[in-house]
Amino acid sequence: MFLNQSKASQTFKQDRASEKPLRSIAKTVSWRIVGTLDTIGISWLLTGQIETALAIGSVELVTKMILYFAHERVWNMINFGRD
Repeated sequence: MFLNQSKASQTFKQDRASEKPLRSIAKTVSWRIVGTLDTIGISWLLTGQIETALAIGSVELVTKMILYFAHERVWNMINFGRD
């Protein structure tokens, strides 16, 4: 049992250590699609105007992709939580 956990832990470490910027970009884009659709829906619900909701979603899409990518890359440089 402990042998399997150790092997799984070792595989996890290898996966985390080998994450490339392209993976961060893919994760950024997929998450922003979900997040932006949520923002557009909430904005539409609150304003009742689809044009305003789309404008808010468009700005939010770009700014939060940049922020998320930077956040992800900084966390890849931090050893907190790694063995």
